[in-house]
Amino acid sequence: METIEIKNHQDKKHGITSFFYKWMREAYLPTLTMIFFFVLWEVLIRLLEVPRYILPAPLAIFKEFGKNFPLIWSHTLVTANETFIGFAIAVVVGVPLSICVAFSETLRRTVYVGSVALGMVPTIAFAPLFVVWFGFAFASKMVVVFWVCFFPILINGIFGFISLSDELKYFSQSTGANQITTFWKIRLPAALPQVFLGLKGGAINATIGATIAEWIGGSAGLGYYIQVATGDFNMRLALASIIMLTLVGLLLYFLVVLVEIKLIPWHESQRDNV
Repeated sequence: METIEIKNHQDKKHGITSFFYKWMREAYLPTLTMIFFFVLWEVLIRLLEVPRYILPAPLAIFKEFGKNFPLIWSHTLVTANETFIGFAIAVVVGVPLSICVAFSETLRRTVYVGSVALGMVPTIAFAPLFVVWFGFAFASKMVVVFWVCFFPILINGIFGFISLSDELKYFSQSTGANQITTFWKIRLPAALPQVFLGLKGGAINATIGATIAEWIGGSAGLGYYIQVATGDFNMRLALASIIMLTLVGLLLYFLVVLVEIKLIPWHESQRDNV
């Protein structure tokens, strides 16, 4: 028994070490690229003597970030709540609805067509209406985030669930599986890669929706804070807030990718991650 526990501990340690080295192997190039970008930015600002009210240097931005971090963090929490809650509601509504639309000819001719049409309208056109309907409170911001995330999730989900290959259809029929078994064992796994494509698209849009909502009718959040900073011609503070906004978006996207790796490790897009 003790030998088994030691072996399990060693396997776990090896797995953690392997994950660490794999992460280092994948992350070092983007990290070096980002460092090179900031160094080049700093050098060009100094050589060209660009006024700081137009474009400040990275060191000045990071200094401003540290100086105002408590206030930036308080606005970050507001934007993060709008982003994550709006995205979560879009997932809870969008994925089940995509299943219903995929299995209904009537819904494909109505809901799907309407979703494509509404999804093509720029969000900023609807955002003022949401502010009028839901006020300047948290609800209007969450609705805007939901709006920009919902359509990529719904449309990609529909594509995923209706795009079952003929080979898999014939295979399920040959096994004698009923519709429920076919859905859970074949159709759902086959649709997940396309579903996650929509989820990642929604994650990318989430912070955009939150920022637009805060610009139009906000009194807190990173979008509002960026607007205030640019109004004061404080480009250092505005860019510091944009960096934090980027980190919020990257966190949400990274969480979606982690779930994707966990649920579809067999897919060709994930083979290098497992």
